[in-house]
Amino acid sequence: MGCFQSIEDAKFAETGFSYTLSLINGKYKMTILYCLFEFEVVRFNELKRYISTISYKTLSSSLKELEADGLVVRTEYPQIPPKVEYRLSERGTSLIPILDALCEWGDRHRDDGPTCEASNK
Repeated sequence: MGCFQSIEDAKFAETGFSYTLSLINGKYKMTILYCLFEFEVVRFNELKRYISTISYKTLSSSLKELEADGLVVRTEYPQIPPKVEYRLSERGTSLIPILDALCEWGDRHRDDGPTCEASNK
């Protein structure tokens, strides 16, 4: 539970939860992180093929944001044609238990369907 006595004293933006969401926010960032964990070192076009529904522009901007946040390491090799590889940083790897928990939750509840409480809201 939280460390605030009441919601009046709390500011969501100051929570660790908010900070974590700010790093993995976006339709594809968690998928990119999980792909890099599973396959370790991946080239841009391999990521694009793996996540077939992502556009080149979205993949590029997501990777730049993940790199800027210190979650992904980009290695560029000076050759023709250019070769760029991506891998998780140590910081990015530390998020994997959280992504694993989401995956396990999804596996357990995939076939549950909405509960009566959720459908009444």
